[in-house]
Amino acid sequence: MEWKEGAIVTGVVTGIQPYGIFVSLDERTQGLIHISEITDGYVKNIYDYVDVGESVRVKIIAIDEKTKRISLSLRDVDHDTTNIETPLGFQPLKMQLEKWIAEAKKTYNSPSDR
Repeated sequence: MEWKEGAIVTGVVTGIQPYGIFVSLDERTQGLIHISEITDGYVKNIYDYVDVGESVRVKIIAIDEKTKRISLSLRDVDHDTTNIETPLGFQPLKMQLEKWIAEAKKTYNSPSDR
């Protein structure tokens, strides 16, 4: 199978080390979830998140073609980073922008701040 950055795939946890989690993506391909890619917060104990043999959904965040190493992320699977276009597009933000700028100017440019 050809792996692509950004793809969300399912793998099986094959090993856990203090620095990360090894995941088998198929019979020949393994990837690593670095400890920083497990969750947004501080990870005190990796064993609180996964067990060896557990099936996990991960996102491929990098592929090193030279070494054939694949970097994976658990936390990026939970964050939907796709943009969802609405009928109004970005209009709701545009409509609020001038108001937000005026409020910021009042707050940060007031005479009491000088």
